[in-house]
Amino acid sequence: MPTQLRGLFLGLCVLVLLETAAAQTPKDPPCRRRCPQHATCINGTHCTCKNGFASSTGEKYFSDPLEICDDINECVPPTDVSCGQNADCVNTEGSYHCTCISGYALPSGEKTFPNATMNNCQDVDECQLNSSLCAPNGVCKNELQNYTCICKPGFAKSSKNQLEDCIDVNECVPPSTISCGQNAACVNTYGDYHCTCIPGYKLPSGEKTFPNATMNDCQDVDECQLNSSLCAPHGVCMDTPPGSYSCECKLGFAKSSKDQFKKCIEISFPFWTPPPGVSQNLIEKLKFITGKFKSASANESIQVFVKDVEKLLNESRDLEHLPLEARLQVATYLLSNVEQILRDLAQTMPHGALVFHTQGGTELSVNVKEKPTGSVEVGRSHTKMKLDWNLARKHGDSENTVVGLFSTCDMKKLLANAPLVLEPEKKADLQQVHEAQVGGGVPVLLSAVSTAFLSNKDTGNLSSPVTFAFSHENVSSGSRQEVICAFWQHNDKGSGHWATTGCRKLGSNGNSTTCHCTHLSSFAILMAHYDVEDWTLSVITQVGLGVSLVCLLLCILTFLLCRSIQGSRTTIHLHLCLCLFVGSTVFLAGTANPGQVEVGLRCRLVAGLLHYCFLAAFCWMCLEGLELYFLVVRVFPGPGLRTRWLCLLGYGTPALIVAISAAVNSRGYGRPRYCWLSRENGFIWSFLGPVTLIIAFNAFIFVITVWKLTQKFSEINPDMKKLKKARILTFTAIAQLCILGCTWIFGLFLFGPQSQVLAYIFTILNCFQGCFLFLLHCLLNKKVREEYRRWACIVTKSKYNEFSTSTTSQSRALRPSLESGM
Repeated sequence: MPTQLRGLFLGLCVLVLLETAAAQTPKDPPCRRRCPQHATCINGTHCTCKNGFASSTGEKYFSDPLEICDDINECVPPTDVSCGQNADCVNTEGSYHCTCISGYALPSGEKTFPNATMNNCQDVDECQLNSSLCAPNGVCKNELQNYTCICKPGFAKSSKNQLEDCIDVNECVPPSTISCGQNAACVNTYGDYHCTCIPGYKLPSGEKTFPNATMNDCQDVDECQLNSSLCAPHGVCMDTPPGSYSCECKLGFAKSSKDQFKKCIEISFPFWTPPPGVSQNLIEKLKFITGKFKSASANESIQVFVKDVEKLLNESRDLEHLPLEARLQVATYLLSNVEQILRDLAQTMPHGALVFHTQGGTELSVNVKEKPTGSVEVGRSHTKMKLDWNLARKHGDSENTVVGLFSTCDMKKLLANAPLVLEPEKKADLQQVHEAQVGGGVPVLLSAVSTAFLSNKDTGNLSSPVTFAFSHENVSSGSRQEVICAFWQHNDKGSGHWATTGCRKLGSNGNSTTCHCTHLSSFAILMAHYDVEDWTLSVITQVGLGVSLVCLLLCILTFLLCRSIQGSRTTIHLHLCLCLFVGSTVFLAGTANPGQVEVGLRCRLVAGLLHYCFLAAFCWMCLEGLELYFLVVRVFPGPGLRTRWLCLLGYGTPALIVAISAAVNSRGYGRPRYCWLSRENGFIWSFLGPVTLIIAFNAFIFVITVWKLTQKFSEINPDMKKLKKARILTFTAIAQLCILGCTWIFGLFLFGPQSQVLAYIFTILNCFQGCFLFLLHCLLNKKVREEYRRWACIVTKSKYNEFSTSTTSQSRALRPSLESGM
């Protein structure tokens, strides 16, 4: 058999044997369970993870149904996968692939490849792919794995832009060193710059721009030649290098501060509708005054103007008889416009100082400078003003700087009885110091009215104060008078009033006062005399206490000499009158504190004596009420307290209170204005406390007394007419109120100077308490009236006997002469 056939036969035999063996071998059982995700079944009991996954236990075959097949990250150790140069391995689920790093790509355009053998990553030319990367102001340059922008001239990279776009460079600002030369300015353009002449200059060639300083030929422009109407019609244009011009106004005209081109306007009083009663003649006089400005120089005009204003104020007698509001409107109009006219005239004056005064006493002091520094003082005899030159200079203005002061005494006629409005802080201080209601009042002018004017009109809130020194008539301030600094403040109605806000007094002697003001307000500043005392209340107090002293003295003499009324009640009346008499005398003689600031020993002694006397008076009023209770309420009145016990209670109790008060706080006696108890730390209650208790007790006695008297009137005389009964009860009640001191209850409600009505009621009722005592205990007492008649008869009889005896003696002396003559 050939060899090939023999080999084929042997192969077939082996194949038959193998199939027979396989048919005889028993087979594995089939899969009867589910394997987890990413796993396949091996047999009925075991599973295995797919390629690229591994079990969490690390076993290849597992039977646990809870086993998990996790992805194998082929891109991290311990695997040895490598993608080659400029490529990164990227893991995928169950596998991985390679990709070129940023800035590199495959020439074929594929994004991935399987392994390093397929790596053909090459650098990407970003500039070629995107030609607008650095556009429009830069050129793109390719670099390894990146690109960069090279900016064109005039541009630079933006540090704020991640793409490094090229932005325009401003060559005209530092750190650039570009210079355009004198009288020129650099102007930045997009990607470049150019130079141009500043306003007021131009190139002779007419070109608007030039490249750099070497080409600078900027020359001054004569604005007046280019435009002849710049200052027309009332001014002359003057070229003022560098690059500007000014208007020199003709006589009678001044530059308008409201016009940005500073055109020349006429210097005159503005249009004004005068209040009723003001004649048209005043308007004509004002026009005539300012009409002279067009025929004289500035120095002459300002002096003539001062004379004319003085003459106007002296000759216009009819203004003095105008109603107050009309006079104040005229005064406000004159003050504000005189200031404006003086300012306008002064700005046309040559540099230097001018001091001018008229025969009538009106004064003008002006100082004009171009670029002043330091401080300046103007003024003469009436008023002197000192301030910093910087306050007078108008910000951003190249005009002359003016400081002036105009003072006149003739304005007093128009400002007579002008009201004064105090600032709240000043008013509160005065009320606290003087312990009285303080209103605005009507001040009295002591000095000349002085008007300050500056080239700077913005003087409402100055950065540094202005000092004024006023000379005035010699005055001495009383205990409740004050010399104050004030200024004239106008209102929306064209009128005005004196005010003190922003002005304070630094010092004052007999005939001069120094003030500090933080504003000028474009109006007058003056010295005013202000009286803070309520003279009506003071007169009532003086007259009432004077009359009461006379009545109390009569009461004391009556109670001492009238024997028919002697008893415990008379004793109480006598000592009550003695205490009130001593207290009222001390009050009239020494309650005012002349020192006004410090409290001396005399004032403390007076306060202590008043404390004792008035407490003693209230103690005797309490005993008076107690005695009245025994007299009216008790059915069988007893003999009453003995005199020594009455004196012990009436004088011992207040002595004890005063001794304790002085031991606790001796400094509480005396105030800066009054010799009375201090309000600090509640020391005043050492008097008010006992007085309140006594008044409450006496008020209780008063109610019971009136009630009992009503019952007794009905029992004694039931047929008494109701009107007569009411009249008797009313008179008795009012008299008892005054005698028992119940009227002092009004003093408990005097919490401050605002209690004006209560202050009048309290003063009238208590200052005349001595009169009420004399009326009730003496004049209305029948026994006392009989005693007065007896005393009158004795005096009359005594005088008659003296006259008869004198007549008889004269007759006997003349008888011999008559007989001899016969």
